[in-house]
Parts: sequence; structure tokens; C-alpha cells
Amino acid sequence: MKPGIHPAYDPVVFRDKAADFAFLTRSTMTGDHTITWEDGNTYPVVDVEISSASHPFHTGTARVLDTAGRVERFERRYGRGDSR
Repeated sequence: MKPGIHPAYDPVVFRDKAADFAFLTRSTMTGDHTITWEDGNTYPVVDVEISSASHPFHTGTARVLDTAGRVERFERRYGRGDSR
């Protein structure tokens, strides 16, 4: 890699306030605020709206849509529409 052209890749804390969940990783993102982590060091913090702790797919609260039932209900309500 060429020196001097890449952004800094430092430890950053990503915090999901909705789920009260935070994790420490390395990133090129930086935050305006800092937080003291469990190890006693201070790191920049980036607040996110959704993470694996609050996303419906990862938490198992995802809804499965019943498309076949919707089509049948539509056909019952408005007819089949065979007359074109």
C-alpha cells in the first residue's frame, strides 16, 4: 500500500442506543464524542440506529408475509379477472 493515501484505521465503539448494545471494532469512521470502554481506554463512539442486537432478522422477530393468502383474499374480494 502507498503510504499517506489511506485513512486512519483505528479502534472505534459503535453504539446502538435502541438496544443498549455497543461493540468495539476497528474502522475508518470517527465520532464526535468519546466513551470510556471496559478496558479503561477512551475511544471515539459512533451512534447507529440499528445493529445486530436490534435488527428483526437477527433477533428472530421478523415477520413472514403470507403472499398466497393475500392473493386468494384479493381474488375473493374482486373476482378473478378472467374477462379481458
